[in-house]
Order: sequence, then C-alpha cells, then structure tokens
Amino acid sequence: MPQGTGVGTAFGTFGELLQGVLPEEDGDFLVTLPVARWTMATFRPGSASGELEVRPPHKTKALRLARMIADLAPRDAAARGGVLTVSSVIPEGKGLASSSADLVATARAVGSALGVAMPPAVIEHLLSRIEPTDGVLYPAIVAFHHRSVRLRSVLGSLPAMAVVGIDEGGSVDTVDFNRVPKPFTPADRRTYADLLARLTRAVRHRDLAEVGRVATRSALMNQPLRHKRALEPLRAVCREVGGLGVAVGHSGTTLGVLLDATDPAYTRRATDAAQACAELGGGVAVYRTLSFGATGCPTGGRPHSAGARAR
Repeated sequence: MPQGTGVGTAFGTFGELLQGVLPEEDGDFLVTLPVARWTMATFRPGSASGELEVRPPHKTKALRLARMIADLAPRDAAARGGVLTVSSVIPEGKGLASSSADLVATARAVGSALGVAMPPAVIEHLLSRIEPTDGVLYPAIVAFHHRSVRLRSVLGSLPAMAVVGIDEGGSVDTVDFNRVPKPFTPADRRTYADLLARLTRAVRHRDLAEVGRVATRSALMNQPLRHKRALEPLRAVCREVGGLGVAVGHSGTTLGVLLDATDPAYTRRATDAAQACAELGGGVAVYRTLSFGATGCPTGGRPHSAGARAR
C-alpha cells in the first residue's frame, strides 16, 4: 500500500434492538445491534487532476464527507486531491447501517491520511451535515440520537448472539424514511422510555432473554411506520425454535430471529430457524453479533479500526 494511504473500517448492524421516540425534545433514538459485517475505506492522497475522487462512483455521500475533511486539512495536503475507495459487504438500503458504516470508515481513512484528528465528536458533527446516522462509530451497544447524530448513552456489550435473518426485498432510503412523521402518542413515547430503561438494565446484566423481549416489542411498535409482512410468521418461527425474540431493520427491509450463540443447542436452533425462514421466501442469511472487550475491540469479527495510516 502506498505510503501515506489512510485506512478506516466500521461495522454494520442488524437493524436495531430498539428504535422510537422518547418524551423529550429531539427524542428520536435507536439502540444499535452491531454485527460482523464491515466496510473498509482507503484514501490515497494525490491525483493527476488534484481533485477528490471516489470508487465506486455512486458513493457520493462518502465523497462529500471526504471533501469536508479535506477542508479541515493543511492546505498543501488538501490541494493534492486523492482517491477514496469504499469496499463493503453490507447490503445497501436494507436497514443494516451500510451508509453509516461507509461514512465512519471514510472519516477514519481520510482523517488519518490528511492528519486530521477524527474523534467521535468531530465525526458526529460532520455526519450531522449529511444524513441521519447510526451509532456505529462507538465500539459498544449504544443508545444514539440518529436524527441529530449524537450519543445518548453507552449500554455496553452482550454475549455472542446470532440473527437468522430474511430480506423482504426492495430498499429504503434513510433520509426519506426519517422525513416520515412518527405517529407515536405521548403514551407511546413513555413506553419507549420504559423499553430503553429495560434494555439498559438487560445489557448491564447480560440478560439475553429480556433483550429479545424488548427487541420484539420494538419491532411490533414499528409496524405502522415500516410494515413487515413476515413479522408474525417470523415470531412463530422464533417460538418454535426457542429463539430469544425478533429484531428488525426499523427503517429497512430485514428482520430476523435472535439466538443465543453460547447455547449448547445453538446449532440445531439456527438450522431449524434457517429452514423455517427459507419457507417464508426471500434470501436467508446468518449474522453474528459483535461483543466488545475492555479495549473496545470486537470479538466475533475483524478488529475495529479507528483509522490507520500505511507506512
């Protein structure tokens, strides 16, 4: 890799454990469910034209972010332009935080290459100028205000889980989805506050059964906003295989059965769930969640990178 090239990575999520609106101003929030699907961005400073370019070319949001970071760099570094390459295994438009992962990985790569520090507060500020964003810049399960792009709280980490997921097809634009008025009543908002408190305790106590119950309730409450036709059949599958609950991409097309990956019966449960999900139609995929150690590095997938520069 050429000298001075910046590299950054970010993980995706399987939808959210919880998403809704709290009884407060700017109360839209979500709770992340990190999974071992990744975006890697590399930035090579310098180009013949002196302009910034992105590959593939449809990653226009990443290019916009790269330009914003270049504006913060020393003039001699920014004037050389450069090539940003974004590589991802996270499907787009499915509610798996693909766009957020692209942007966070880009911020880390470009910042590293141009010598611009990219702590979370700076990344949040930049991303708030582009689009609503998931909390994938934090190595933990977090409650995040995605519309205003700010951290609410760090909940922590959980034992390994798996999600046997299906995709109902199509795609959802995050920006368009967040323009839709939320039909939640004051009572609904109080329910979301209670669910967040329950989920916070569940993560602290590593209570996967309670995590599953909260995730299922959130999925049901989201139906008026983004209806999942397979939700009730999938809940039946969850009960049949002994799953923890269901999780959905609240602003996407995916939904899946949560399983305890440390359960001795996990392999059988996962196989049974995959077979049952295949009968519902659509593609079936298994996602492994990420657990995080004291250093903030995830287990169950490629190590988290806050941005590295090749020497």
